[in-house]
Amino acid sequence: MLLEVKNLKKYYPIQKGLLRRVVAYVKAVDGIDLSLREGEVLSLVGESGCGKTTAGRTILRLTEPTEGEIILYVYRKEANGAEGYQKINVNAASPKLMKSLRRDMQIIYQDPNSSLNGRMKVGSIVGEPLYIHGVSKAKEREEQVRDLLVAVGMRPDHMKRYPHEFSGGQRQRIAIARALTLKPRLIIADEPVSGLDVSVRAQVLQLLMDLQDKFRLSYLFITHDLAVVRNISHRVAVMYLGKIVELAPAEELFNHPRHPYTEALMSAVPVPNPDYRTKRILLPGDVPSPVNPPLGCRFHPRCRYVKEVCKTEVPAQRELGGGHLVSCHFADELHLEMRFRRIA
Repeated sequence: MLLEVKNLKKYYPIQKGLLRRVVAYVKAVDGIDLSLREGEVLSLVGESGCGKTTAGRTILRLTEPTEGEIILYVYRKEANGAEGYQKINVNAASPKLMKSLRRDMQIIYQDPNSSLNGRMKVGSIVGEPLYIHGVSKAKEREEQVRDLLVAVGMRPDHMKRYPHEFSGGQRQRIAIARALTLKPRLIIADEPVSGLDVSVRAQVLQLLMDLQDKFRLSYLFITHDLAVVRNISHRVAVMYLGKIVELAPAEELFNHPRHPYTEALMSAVPVPNPDYRTKRILLPGDVPSPVNPPLGCRFHPRCRYVKEVCKTEVPAQRELGGGHLVSCHFADELHLEMRFRRIA
């Protein structure tokens, strides 16, 4: 095990009046449980605004959690010679400990235009983590940066250029190189290919998979693009309005979704066969406000299978076998499968 997240919450206060009194909270992440194994790719999917990015940033403590536990298993070697994995509570770590933990977990942002400093050359951007953590001397840093750039498909002479001199795909490769500088074990990839052209997107995804094998990485892959999730993920977690409603191995989830929201998401995925298409499920209404989420099941105002119990009781997360977890009162009765129809 590499990472365990238990009952993670992130609430943003809404303040009003001259005295800035807190009158309500935006419940961006409202009690999620996740685990990530060594060498695994866990994808976190859902509509825009469901809390995916906030969850990722909170796990790294780039945003302070409101409640919950974030447990990271870190390999450490003590001064007395003892070595092994330590169980560290990230959200209770001191600033000094947190700085050392940054070497084990990094993030790849969605937009490299914003995440890369346009005033710094590529060599300084990629090598800055080495300087901050005092990992190596100047000459050694230059060699390490050169090797990293080559590993992500760039040339050594690109060290002397600025980010604006590169294309979007190349800038994202630079951002990936920076994330790998300290040899982390956990990478949170926050929609790293959503802003790229389709052809470049495939290249960057393949690069991420190759780097995973080379550097023994584990990914928490945050995306709304289900078309890429099936081929790269070991497990998929579906998030809706701050909560995880379904979690399962990738093939199981795509072939046998057991939550109505997952079924609707899957129906929107394009089928790579011109003779077939899925029966599209259009959800009525809009996503409810995270300030005042619905009682009972949060999905019930848009669910086509809704019953009275869904409006009053919160469904417990249950395991259906094979690591398939779902939060739905009628998951045992609803055998949802992706249905295809031939185009006449």
